Amino acid sequence: MALLWAAVILVAGPPRSAPAQSAWRDQRVIGPFVCRADFPLVEADTLVAHLRRLQQDLAGDLGIPPPQRWIEVYLFHDQGTYERYLARYFPSAPHRRALYLKTDGQGRVFAWRSPQFEIDVRHECTHALLHAALPSVPLWLDEGLAEHYENPPGHRFRRAPQFSEAVWAARWGRLGDLGPLEDKQHIEEMGQAQYRDAWAWVAFLLYASPGTRRQLAAYLADLTQQGPPRSLADRLAEHVPDYRQEFLRFWRAAAQGPARQE
Repeated sequence: MALLWAAVILVAGPPRSAPAQSAWRDQRVIGPFVCRADFPLVEADTLVAHLRRLQQDLAGDLGIPPPQRWIEVYLFHDQGTYERYLARYFPSAPHRRALYLKTDGQGRVFAWRSPQFEIDVRHECTHALLHAALPSVPLWLDEGLAEHYENPPGHRFRRAPQFSEAVWAARWGRLGDLGPLEDKQHIEEMGQAQYRDAWAWVAFLLYASPGTRRQLAAYLADLTQQGPPRSLADRLAEHVPDYRQEFLRFWRAAAQGPARQE
């Protein structure tokens, strides 16, 4: 799990053509991302491979359409350089280990090579892809999906760091219901328990059954419309009437059953 509370911040067809080569040490077009780094990107080849398929995974899993313009990703070799860059060009940005910012409709991700570097970049790039495709994303779902896709392919469910937390919370009856999560409007309302619960609900919707995954995909499709959709809890109550008990059964069985397809 990323050790920061990632921020999605608004400051003051296929993507368009990529920007011209800059003075950065390395620059590559990776799927829908234009990545600029002050170190050779060959040193982050695993991350590059994951970014290349991140949008494909969101599209295949949930039908998230590709962005209509490039997402810019800025990668720094150390914290000091990262902080000086943000202070110069985005002085109102909050102090975080990694950031997704949206300025004048342009999505940008910034991160430095901390021990959680790859997790941070996948997390923030998931935010960027969601906000490039959807007019709005409920806070809990935005963070739950980013928590899910911050993990590399093959490590997003049973082998995810969040898995054991969700299993223990279910065992002690501490996993939260979906309704209170949907009420969260501000990042300050999302504590460790809320991040855990958001990840757990996303995992349930993705892996419990084809029906729950269809309901999540349908809800996300509704988000492409300008008007806010009705509550996902209300939608689930219609199609999976005992979804709360299904959620708890799913997590109580998860500790003992075979690994589901990720």
